Amino acid sequence: MFLSACVKMCENFQDVRKIEVVKDSQRVSERLIEILVSAAESVIAEKNAFTVGLSGGSMVDFLCSGFLRREAKVDLTKWKFFFCDERIVPVHHSESTFGTYKRKLLTFLPIDEKQFIPVDTSMTPSNAAIDYEEKLRKNFNDRIPVFDVLLLGMGPDGHTCSLFPGHPLLEERERIVAPIEDSPKEPPCRVTFTFPLLNAAKLCVFALAGDSKSDMVARILQNQEDFPAGRVCPLNGTVLWLLDQRAASQLEVTLET
Repeated sequence: MFLSACVKMCENFQDVRKIEVVKDSQRVSERLIEILVSAAESVIAEKNAFTVGLSGGSMVDFLCSGFLRREAKVDLTKWKFFFCDERIVPVHHSESTFGTYKRKLLTFLPIDEKQFIPVDTSMTPSNAAIDYEEKLRKNFNDRIPVFDVLLLGMGPDGHTCSLFPGHPLLEERERIVAPIEDSPKEPPCRVTFTFPLLNAAKLCVFALAGDSKSDMVARILQNQEDFPAGRVCPLNGTVLWLLDQRAASQLEVTLET
């Protein structure tokens, strides 16, 4: 029942969906860190650990920029990082999400590489998905792991993670991590979180900036068209769309003051 409910579109978006519009991409990165640090302080005080799911694309640049601009130091020792999706390529490959975080984020932040739980990309997509699901269950000790925060992006076609429009994985109800070998975006072989896992999170944050995002943002948030990113709707949490003014240019919303 739980898994089935997770893949349905939200019937009451106003209960879980929030939209925040800021001036520009620089402010998106700063605000993203503010949100993360605030959530971490609250969670760590309660359970002494903070779990974050990372995405590829522009997310790593938002994080790097935001942390670099933050004057106050952040204690990251109790943060643990996972990957919402991963390309089945070697870590040194330019398309590797974990590899990108190693090259960019780990070079200046006081984070131990052991705080990252990567996908084993030496395996086939199917075996890598099974292995990663086992790693998640081991770290969370729950049937459905509940992430404190998932950091998500959105492609121009409305995809998020490696969940693409029209793909059968949009209806996946049993697996929380699934393989994909026919991605319409290169590379074709990947591993991805599915909606039952995404929608179990406490907080999902879409961080988006630029004119190229504005059309799809409006189609999902204003027209309520059915695209994968729009199906992110935590059952017991919140989804925040953090947008710069250009990404929100086709929405009827108020800019942050």
